[in-house]
Amino acid sequence: MDLDLKGRRALVCGSSQGMGFAIAKELSQMGARVTLFARNEASLKKALSELAPGDHDYLVADFDDLQAVENAVDAGLAKASYQILINNSGGPAPGPLSEASLSDFETAMNRHLHVSHTLVQKLLGGMKEAGYGRIINIISTSVKVPIPGLGVSNTVRGAMASWSKTLANELGQYGITVNNILPGFINTARIDSLIAGKSQKLGKSEEEVEKGMKSTIPAGRFGEPEEIAAYAGLLCSKSGAYINGTSLRIDGGRTGSI
Repeated sequence: MDLDLKGRRALVCGSSQGMGFAIAKELSQMGARVTLFARNEASLKKALSELAPGDHDYLVADFDDLQAVENAVDAGLAKASYQILINNSGGPAPGPLSEASLSDFETAMNRHLHVSHTLVQKLLGGMKEAGYGRIINIISTSVKVPIPGLGVSNTVRGAMASWSKTLANELGQYGITVNNILPGFINTARIDSLIAGKSQKLGKSEEEVEKGMKSTIPAGRFGEPEEIAAYAGLLCSKSGAYINGTSLRIDGGRTGSI
């Protein structure tokens, strides 16, 4: 397989920790120039120091502030264009859909769909010019089967998946692919937060909650961020050129659909 990304520049969102950082590290090891993008500068500096050697940098912005995101990306584009975009940001707060407020939806749509769409529009010119583009959205298995207790997240992730498929249809002619990765339960701060929330709600220990969650996974364990990153790396490479418009589950077999 041709997994060489030398000469490519990647913007990786939510990359100061978790899956975003694992993807950034993978791409740097494949030879890409990586721009980390998150809101915590101290965490970004630490993450930057752990990438494979290369001409990497970082951008700082809160994804709840669309104007700040635009300003930061403009600064990144002033250096050079990007051929790879990884859309990834923290999920909405858990809770029943029937109890969600309109502001909950507005916040989630802005953080996920609006930011992702803005980034695509900013980076698209450089991808078309290169005749090479990779857009990967880190979403959720809730795109296939809604997850109980994650009402707003289920709704917004579904919108992201439809947006992504439409883009894939439009941009394939330019050598640009658009795909979604649907992680299951992955060892990140997000899963720790969900476990803590369930523990408090159900009156069970976190160990009991974690054991119960793992019992729903045929693989019997949570996934690791590096397992998500490995597939992202393939999608970004020349060997992933004919994979377009897909939503791939990486969940240990948990999702109950074909």
